[in-house]
Amino acid sequence: MKAPIRRPEQILAYRSLAKILGTDARTIWSVAPADSAHRAVQLMAAKDIGLVVVLDRDALVGVLSERDCVRRVLGPGRSLEQTPVSEIMARDVVAVTLDDTFADCLRLMHVNRIRHLPVMRGTRVVAVISVRDLLGEAVEHHRKIIDELERERLTIFTSTA
Repeated sequence: MKAPIRRPEQILAYRSLAKILGTDARTIWSVAPADSAHRAVQLMAAKDIGLVVVLDRDALVGVLSERDCVRRVLGPGRSLEQTPVSEIMARDVVAVTLDDTFADCLRLMHVNRIRHLPVMRGTRVVAVISVRDLLGEAVEHHRKIIDELERERLTIFTSTA
């Protein structure tokens, strides 16, 4: 029988992003500040993502979401092709490190009303984690707990029979 989840690092809230993301390399989809909003929207559509990081010579200078494009370009009636990313990107980026935990990420997303967090290693973006990624992790964690409880229940019922 598998060992039950008992140690703090096994509890979802305390799980670090390093554990959640694992060792698999993640592709970072990015645009430059001088790129058009149209290019950013095309990239997001092609990759089925809701946010791109804005990099200037590999340095994170902002983020741009689909919502930013709708509210800051289409809403005011500006042209996607003529609007540079630098004019509409969010500059005050909330980011996390691989040492931050599941709970840290959820709290930051909730407090800042955002759905994505760039994950940093020093000054370099190594991943972008979304609320959907965290939800998937929670679903998988709860599936494991349910399986564990089922095994314990079967053990109790079969040992008393």
